[in-house]
Amino acid sequence: MHEPPVLVWLPVDRRYLGEEGKRSPFYVLGEKYALALKHAAAAEPVLFPAARPEALPAMLSMVHGVLLTGSPANVHPSHFGEEVTDPRLPLDPHRDDLTLPLVRACVAQGVPLLGICRGFQEINVALGGSLHQQVHHVDGMADHREDPQLSYEEQYGLSHEVHLVPDTPFHAWAGGATARVNSLHGQGVNRLAQGLKPMAHAPDGLVEAFGVEGARSFAYAVQWHPEWQTAQHPFYSAIFAAFSKACHTRRQELQGAAATAQ
Repeated sequence: MHEPPVLVWLPVDRRYLGEEGKRSPFYVLGEKYALALKHAAAAEPVLFPAARPEALPAMLSMVHGVLLTGSPANVHPSHFGEEVTDPRLPLDPHRDDLTLPLVRACVAQGVPLLGICRGFQEINVALGGSLHQQVHHVDGMADHREDPQLSYEEQYGLSHEVHLVPDTPFHAWAGGATARVNSLHGQGVNRLAQGLKPMAHAPDGLVEAFGVEGARSFAYAVQWHPEWQTAQHPFYSAIFAAFSKACHTRRQELQGAAATAQ
């Protein structure tokens, strides 16, 4: 008898696609996130594209983890008390409306949670932190964006080191004090939310990874993209393996609770 699959919820982006003047809204998910879950975490990606915040507690009872993906769109600065500094920056308020309460619900219910890039920023904002809208415009900070002149594969290549805080899971997953990661983001942490523990920093001091202190399950996030060619990077693989373990544990717990209730 086969075990039921481990199900991980991936929120989707909402974008307008099509020719100019004929654009219509689409729900969009980057393929690499789904494939990384499938192959590196032994989990099945599931989508609830029209989910509403009021349904989150019931919907989370059906899944074993949540992966907040990266996206070209930024978190709207109104969520951390600022005006938009550059109207050319892409935004996705529909995604914000779901993911910010989703973060809080995952933490409250002990649902394993992994944030990547935009997902990393969403967790910080959802829990009360703020962002630099454009890190490269901040004195002393590096430009963390990808080079648009490079190929897609080159953009996701290793870009800079991160310094890993000792005695944290990231230090253990990397097997040392430093690791090289890719870098494809314009926003970044300004004020880290209370209750988040920084666990990795870029050479310019920008927070690149954190964990939720006191979380009942896996609750970590990274600014880089470990879903890209995960199998080729032991550090990336270790992150997904730890997330997978937490999701499998939740499945067992939910199965046990269901059996007891019968």
